[in-house]
Amino acid sequence: QVRLEESGGGSVQAGGSLGLACSSSGRTFSSSAMGWFRQCPGQEREFVAGISASGRNTVYADSVKGRFTIARDNDEDTLYLQMNSLKPDDTAVYFCAISYLRLPTMREKEYDYWGQGTQVTVSS
Repeated sequence: QVRLEESGGGSVQAGGSLGLACSSSGRTFSSSAMGWFRQCPGQEREFVAGISASGRNTVYADSVKGRFTIARDNDEDTLYLQMNSLKPDDTAVYFCAISYLRLPTMREKEYDYWGQGTQVTVSS
């Protein structure tokens, strides 16, 4: 059974930084693209960042490009998201997800397992 567990959420002031981690088990981590999504209250879940199985290819939503960095450690089966220059609009529940593809994708339907999410709150 595939299991994903996020950690590292919390509260920070605008302009600050936070790092998220997602541990994975139950699937060969190094064979799967991974992604981060977020959901604001009352809104649909949206793509944030994706990374290929090898880690060599990444893709970002325009809203976070240049501020967020996605990375992975295939030896530790862990996905990361470093978030800098945070804005109040970044406040959301952040989810990690694992894809059945090897290349990064922005399409939610191409991710087949999800974590429970971790709250990130950015105050102005």
